[in-house]
Amino acid sequence: MVTLEDVAKLAGVSLATASRVLNGSTRQVGASLRARVEQAADQLGYRTNRAAQTLAKGSSNVIGLVVHDLTDPYFAALADGVMRAASGEGLLVMVGTTHRDPEQEIAYVATLHAQRVRAVLLAGSRVVDPEVTGRLRGELDAYRATGGRVACIGQDLLGVDTVAPANREGAAALARELAALGHTRFAVLAGPEHLVTAVDRCEGFVSAVTELGLPTPTVVHGPFDRDGGYTAAREIGDATCVFAVNDVMAVGALASFRERGLRVPEDVSVAGFDDIRTLRDHVPALTTVRLPLADMGTRALELALNAEGEPQVVRVSGEVVLRESVRPPR
Repeated sequence: MVTLEDVAKLAGVSLATASRVLNGSTRQVGASLRARVEQAADQLGYRTNRAAQTLAKGSSNVIGLVVHDLTDPYFAALADGVMRAASGEGLLVMVGTTHRDPEQEIAYVATLHAQRVRAVLLAGSRVVDPEVTGRLRGELDAYRATGGRVACIGQDLLGVDTVAPANREGAAALARELAALGHTRFAVLAGPEHLVTAVDRCEGFVSAVTELGLPTPTVVHGPFDRDGGYTAAREIGDATCVFAVNDVMAVGALASFRERGLRVPEDVSVAGFDDIRTLRDHVPALTTVRLPLADMGTRALELALNAEGEPQVVRVSGEVVLRESVRPPR
């Protein structure tokens, strides 16, 4: 293996000079010496030791992104926004998925701290468990105390820079739009009771419906994925309109209704939340609440890299998008 000492010897310079040229030191090296070192490195096929550089500088050019589920297009879109922004900054993104296990999320933060990554981004809902949230916050505080940067996409519960989608408000706006079409009997595929995002969207929708003086919607809980929506939809009775708290659950519900011989939207209307990309090719086109997912990922990275003073919270509004999966009831 070619070493830095080999490069220094061939170039006829000190080990310190060779290190300054090849390991990114801010100390100046004369043009002629720099050229000799670079030529020697090329001739020998020397490659810099990135791990050693990280230890020397105290941080790396790596961003750690922790998401709940990479098979969910919601997180894929967030990750795409992060990666595109990171590329423009000359940074690399290392992605870890927790499979919605909060203990795994805490473990990822501890590992990324040990690896001295430049910044940690957490994307996904917090859980309805103050003890778990407190331990995660403690792990993030320890990382930040060593100079690490952190940003979150989700609820403002960790004391860090946060991109916070307006889940309650978006779901409430959707409920009002659906009621304006004439729907009065609603059902909500509410997702897990321990996920704050699912709880906020369900409560926002139900509150808006009851404030309009309409019957309280039927609420069915289940996993926050396609299969969860598929199974929960089997429990829906006479509702004319079904709201799934995310789009992948809505897609599962559409499949479930189709197998039962129910037509969407002729027999039952269906709406989701997020506006994931895969909806572009879905028939019927799904009514949803659009979030600027890639932009949210980009904004989270910007917050982490430019963090100063007190943590910022960037509120992101959703936009109701009415499509063919919804029509006025018969």
